[in-house]
Amino acid sequence: MEKGYGGHTCERVGRWFEEHREEMIRDIIRLVRIPSISDPLSEVGPFGKACRLVLDEMLAIGREYGFYTENKEYYVGTIGRQVKDWKNTIGLWNHLDVVPLGEGWEYEPFQPVVKDGYLIGRGAQDNKGPAVAMLYVMRCIRDLELVMKHDICLFVGCDEERGMADLEYYGSRYPFPALSMIADCGFPVCYGEKGILEGWAAAAHPFSADVVDLYGGSAGNIIPDRAVLVLRDRPELEEQIGRLPENLRAEREEGLIRITARGTSRHSAFPEGSVNAVHELAKGVCGTGLLKEEDRRILHFIEKATSDYYGEGIGIAYEDEVSGRLTCAGTVLKLQEGRAALQFNIRYSITADPIHMEAVLSGFCRAGGYRWELIRNSAPNYFPKERKEVACLTALFNDMTGMDAKPYVMGGGTYARKLPNAFGYGIGGMPEREDDRAGSLFAKGHGGAHEPDEGLDLQKLLDAAKIYTMALLALNDCELQD
Repeated sequence: MEKGYGGHTCERVGRWFEEHREEMIRDIIRLVRIPSISDPLSEVGPFGKACRLVLDEMLAIGREYGFYTENKEYYVGTIGRQVKDWKNTIGLWNHLDVVPLGEGWEYEPFQPVVKDGYLIGRGAQDNKGPAVAMLYVMRCIRDLELVMKHDICLFVGCDEERGMADLEYYGSRYPFPALSMIADCGFPVCYGEKGILEGWAAAAHPFSADVVDLYGGSAGNIIPDRAVLVLRDRPELEEQIGRLPENLRAEREEGLIRITARGTSRHSAFPEGSVNAVHELAKGVCGTGLLKEEDRRILHFIEKATSDYYGEGIGIAYEDEVSGRLTCAGTVLKLQEGRAALQFNIRYSITADPIHMEAVLSGFCRAGGYRWELIRNSAPNYFPKERKEVACLTALFNDMTGMDAKPYVMGGGTYARKLPNAFGYGIGGMPEREDDRAGSLFAKGHGGAHEPDEGLDLQKLLDAAKIYTMALLALNDCELQD
C-alpha cells in the first residue's frame, strides 16, 4: 500500500494528526469566523474586505508554522517554500470564499461551534476546513522528515464560489505547478467535471401593477429554500387565497399580500433530494385565480422552467456514459424594472454541445415570452483516466479505507477546470462512522455544503488528512508532466 514507506510511516502520520487535532480545530475556527462572501462590487477590491481578511488570516497561520507566504494581490495566496521549481511542484488548491447564507439557520453561521464531532459554521466544510487540513499535511511531511521527490505548494483563492475570477487573474500573471490536486470534492480521484452554463431568462414584458415584488434564492449554485411573491391586496382575492396549497403561506399587511414558499436547499450540482422554493411558489400561485391572465402567463413560464432538475421541460435533457445526466436548476428569481428574471445553473455532460443547448434555451425562452441572456459558459474539465496518478491514488484510498471506490466524474465545479494537469482528490467521500450523530444533530436539508448549519465532520477530516499525506508520498513514483 505505501510502496517503500511501510506501515510504520502510516502509524507515525496517524499519531501526528491525533496530536495536532485540537490545534487544527482552532485554526479552522479562526477562518470560519470571517464572513468571506465574495463581493466583486465592493469598494474594497478585488472581492471585498472580508475576503481580504480571510486571506490575511490564512497566510498568517502559514507563517506561524514556518512557511513562506505570498499574497497575489488578494486574488490568490500561496504557502510553501520561498524558492519554487514549478516543473517539479504539486499544487494543493483550496478556496476561502463562501456561499451566501440562505435561510433557516439554527446556529449562528459565523460564530462556529463544535458539537457532537462537528464544527458548524458557513465554510467549515466548503472549503476552509480542508484548506487548513492541507496546511497540516505539509506540516506533517516536514515535521516527520518524510522524503518527498516533489515540492508542495498550497494555494488559496477568494472567488471560487462566484466564478473563479481569482484563478483567471492568477493564471494570466503567474506560473502554475506541474500537477494540481483539489481537495474541494470527494475521494477517490475526480478525473472530470461537467461544464457549467449559467444565464438569465428575462421576461419581455413587465407584470401589471398588481405584482409588487417577486424574489427567491441567494446564489446561482444553491437550490433556493425560500421564494416570495408580493401582491396588492384586493377584496376579491379572499377566496383565491384560500385555494393556495398548504406549503404556501399568505400574510396580509398594509394593503399587500405576501405569499411565501419554503423549500429545501442543496448544492445545485447535486439537486436530488432538494425542493425548489421558486417552483413551489410559481406552481402554487398559478393554480389559483390570484393573478390576471397576463401575469399568470409570466409566472407559468417559471413554473415550467423549474419543473424538473434535468432540463426535460426545457428540451435540453442529455446524458453520456462518461459523466451522466445533465442537471438544470432555476436558482435565483428577481424583478428587474417590473420584469421577472430567473437565473439558471446548468451542469452539462462532458460530451454535450453547449452551442446547441443555448439555441434550445433561447427558443424555449422566446416561446414563453422571455429572452435568454448568457452569464458564463465554463467548459468541462477532463484529466485522462489512464494517467498513472488516477490508479495510484484510487488504490491508496481503497487500501487505507477498505472501500472499493471508483474514480469518477461530477457535476460540481472546482478549480480543476481552470488549471492544467489538475484533478480532484478528497476530502469528502470518507467511509461513514458508526458513531456519526449527524442524523440527530441536523434537520433535513441542513448540515451539508451550501446548506444551513453547514457542518464539518472533524474525525473524517482528520482521517482524510492522513490519506492525503500518504497520497503525496505515493506520488513519488509518478513523474510530473508539463
